[in-house]
Amino acid sequence: MQLVVGKIGRAHGIKGDVSVEVRTDEPELRLGPGAVVLTDPASTGPLTVESGKVHSGRLLLRFAGVNDRNAAEALRGTVLISEVDPEERPDDPEEFYDHQLIGLDVVLLDGTPVGELTEVVHLPYQDLLTVTKADGTEVLVPFVTRIVPTIDLENQRAVIDPPPGLIDAVEAEVVPGESDGAEFGTGDETGAGDEGDEGDA
Repeated sequence: MQLVVGKIGRAHGIKGDVSVEVRTDEPELRLGPGAVVLTDPASTGPLTVESGKVHSGRLLLRFAGVNDRNAAEALRGTVLISEVDPEERPDDPEEFYDHQLIGLDVVLLDGTPVGELTEVVHLPYQDLLTVTKADGTEVLVPFVTRIVPTIDLENQRAVIDPPPGLIDAVEAEVVPGESDGAEFGTGDETGAGDEGDEGDA
């Protein structure tokens, strides 16, 4: 099983470091020194992580054989992919890999079908689940415990408790004096987090 774990950004400095957009909650495992990652495009890799550090909130990596800024800049835009055992599970039982979630049936608390979970969107502040409804329309559901209380892998379903208007705009409630929309807590990389928790395969 292949999981996208990062994407290379700009070169940093002159010794071959690159900034990396992390797409995993386990960067120390997937992108730690010694880790070997596949790449897209495949011709760029595989790459071996030589060293890493956090600078100004960004992960900087140096890969073996990439020794100057020009070589680092040539990697820009490369997607980093980790080979993972399909049976492997995150240590935290409240976290899930993307491939575990995609394809789940999405239902309401009372069992009413909503659609199919078709994508996990990783944003800096929280993760979102893309749910494709029967009519083909898509809904983005914040992956937080209060809205997604249950992920049932055994029965291949995700149970959601959406606020009014999230699934069906007709049900939206407008409260006088308050802005439209709602603020949601954040979730772990792919893990339903508690409200207010910090927000990456």
